[in-house]
Amino acid sequence: MKKNIHPDYKACTVSCACGNTFETKSNVETLRIDICSACHPFFTGEQKIVDAAGRVEKFKAKYNLNK
Repeated sequence: MKKNIHPDYKACTVSCACGNTFETKSNVETLRIDICSACHPFFTGEQKIVDAAGRVEKFKAKYNLNK
């Protein structure tokens, strides 16, 4: 790597809107995010499939997934 062209890589505190905070490394000191792995539905297991006009059933019927 070339010298004196890269930003400083330092500890960074990340804080989420849900109140979760953790530390990582970045070139900024603090980050504020809207959603993290502690509150994202995919990671919490609360993910819901929204069925708009029977599309999920139509997909399952098309690929014979209604077992």
